[in-house]
Formats: sequence, C-alpha cells, structure tokens
Amino acid sequence: MLRFSRPLLLTLIVVLMFALQAPLLAQDATETPAPTPTFVPSSEDALTIWSDAGRLPALEALGAAFTEAYGVPVRIQTMGFGDVRNNLQLGAPVGNGPDIIVGAHDWLGQLVGNGLVAPVEASDDVLANLDPVAVRAFTYEGQLYGLPYSTEAIGVYYNTDLIPELPGTWAEMIDLAQQLVDDGAAERGIAIPNGAGDPYHHTPLFTGFGGYIFGVDAEGNYDPTDVGLDSEGGIAAMEELNRLVEAGLLDAAVDYGVAESLFHEGKLAIWITGPWALGGIRESGVPYAVAPIPTMTQTPRPFVGSQGFLVNSFSVNPLLAQAFLTEFVATDEGMQLLYDAVPFIPAWTPLASTIDDQDLAAFAGVVANGDPMPAIPEMSAVWTAWGNAISVIYQGQADPATAISEAAESIRETLAQGES
Repeated sequence: MLRFSRPLLLTLIVVLMFALQAPLLAQDATETPAPTPTFVPSSEDALTIWSDAGRLPALEALGAAFTEAYGVPVRIQTMGFGDVRNNLQLGAPVGNGPDIIVGAHDWLGQLVGNGLVAPVEASDDVLANLDPVAVRAFTYEGQLYGLPYSTEAIGVYYNTDLIPELPGTWAEMIDLAQQLVDDGAAERGIAIPNGAGDPYHHTPLFTGFGGYIFGVDAEGNYDPTDVGLDSEGGIAAMEELNRLVEAGLLDAAVDYGVAESLFHEGKLAIWITGPWALGGIRESGVPYAVAPIPTMTQTPRPFVGSQGFLVNSFSVNPLLAQAFLTEFVATDEGMQLLYDAVPFIPAWTPLASTIDDQDLAAFAGVVANGDPMPAIPEMSAVWTAWGNAISVIYQGQADPATAISEAAESIRETLAQGES
C-alpha cells in the first residue's frame, strides 16, 4: 500500500481538484456568450419610451395622463443616457426599438443619416413657446426631428470673495485674474478645461475673437465646405490662447478635475464651464456667481446643447408618439414635471420665465447668445484636429497660426476625401 507524507498528500489533492475544474474553467472562458441587451420594443398594445433614469418620475406622470386620455399603457425603459442612442441603433432596424427616446440634438447627424428618427410635426403654437436656439438645434436639413425641452451652454463661475463683480470685457477679466495671482489672493486666476484640447470649452474664445467653425448657408444650415478655424478671427483666438499660456494664466496641467478641485477649495478665481458643475460647487460651499463670458472683440457664442424627445422611424405607433410629444410634453404642466424631476435650463419659454434659480437663469442668458453645436456628420472630422491644435499651443510646441491653419487644412482634406 502506497503511503504519502501529509504535505505531499495535500499537494496531490490540490492538483487533482484543479485538474477536475480546469475543463469547466476553460468552457466558461470560451463558450459562455456575452449577455444580449434586453429591449422593451414598440408594440401595438402600448407606447414605449427609452430614457435615462433621472426623468423617470416625470415620464411616469406624463404616461399616466396619456393612458387616461387615450387608453394606451405607457412603458418606460431606463438606461444610461449614451446607451439610449447606441441601443436604438442596434434595436430599431430589427423591430426592437421604442416609440420615443429622450436624447441629445447632436445625435441627429448619425440618427437621421441612418434613417432611425422621424420628423416631428409641431404646430405654430408649440413652436412659438420653444426657444429658437433649441428649435434650430433639433432642425436638420430643414426639418424638425425632435421636441426640445432643455438647453445648456458654458459660462463663467467666479469666486465672489475674490471678485465681487465680474468685469464686462475679456481683457479686464484677464487683467484681474493676473492681479489676483500676483497678489497671492488666488492660486490660479482662470481655468478652461483642456483635456485633449477640449475644443468645446474653447469655442467661445474662437467666436469671441471673430472666428467660426463652419459657415452657414442661406437657410441657416451649417456649411461643411466653409471651414473657418483658420479665419482671421480663429487665428487671433489662438494667439490669445498662446499669450495666456505663455503668461502662465492657463496651464495644460489644469484639466477639468484639477480646476474643479481648485474652485471648490477657493483657490481658483474664474472657471469657464457649464451648468453640470453647479451641484458640486453648491455642495462645496464656496461663494460664487455665474455670468456670461465677457465680451472679446465680439460677444462670445458658445456651443449650445439641447435635449429633447425623438420618434423612432420604425415605431408601430407614430401617431400616438407624435400625440404624446405635442399634447403632453409640449405643455406647461409637462415641462414643469420634467423640470421638477431634474432641474435644467428650459427650452419651453413659458417655464423659463418662471424659474427662480438665479444660476440657471444666468445660463439661460448664455444660451440666448449661443449657437447649436453642429449635428452634421462632418463635425466628427473637426474635433480631433482642432483639439490637437489647442493641445500643442498649451504645450508650447507650435506657433498658434501654424497650428490652427494646419488643423483647418487637415479637416478640409478629410472632408474632401469623404465626398470622393
């Protein structure tokens, strides 16, 4: 009879157990399929909406009112905001999409181009109650493709302990920011998020100095054949950015997260960003106010984003979907329910006039001077080249005029290749 020492016996047991489990582990690693998303689709017995979870209370209340009026149940599936678009692209063409989604206007280039959303029919009375900038945002190739309900754009947060009142011009604001640093009152005078260049947050600098991204045609649509990053104003904007970097006022190391921490700690005087930062600022307890970005050679025009309701072009209930948007969402009561669920800058002007939140009211003034972020597919060719140009200026690696001119030329070449 064979005998084993205790340590050897334990080793053999472990080896045997692993040998027995190895096939099962290998099977799990190679044969277990990835989970398939489960979608609640459009069907004739109900109206289906896909949205992020924040708006759920408002959508449930609107759904109950719709059901009472039409006798049709409303089903709401929640998912991550970005997942709404991705899942619509997966599900809609094969009949697994909803009737309505809540999404962003800059999705339109992709969704309209793929035939996934249908035009929205809105009466003159409804349109008269909507912010014109938001309507422009959801208008694509001359047609309205969504019912907007909220807007957003970037402005200035400033520490009111350091700056009781923000100066009216960019030059005065920059001088004050420098003085606060020189006097030791602030660790940093001003911050603009610059991760990957962050063209979005630098758009007001371009437009404030007279530059532009795309021109517009006679109907007000963005014209991708007219790239204006290297226009006289665009070059002036990059030279101003370079001046601030060389002066040490702007720094590549101060990204969004660093700027947020510094502002919360009272060490940053001026922070240029949007309403999404409000919650954290309020929780920090730092004294602050919100204002539009001061005048440069022109009034800065930031990109405006808008969110709204879109109809799936594969919906089996297109008329009911349209009725939900125009009869229930596009009302004072419907917009108030949405605002109560997640406060925002309203695209519904009757609601906007009643807001008592001074910060959101200040951002609403910023929106009024902004331009919708381009939703055209050609915009995808812009972000990387433009961002790279901003980055190399922050890093002191290129002449500003050369950097932005090369970026603009790269964009033109990319767009030309797409047309051929």
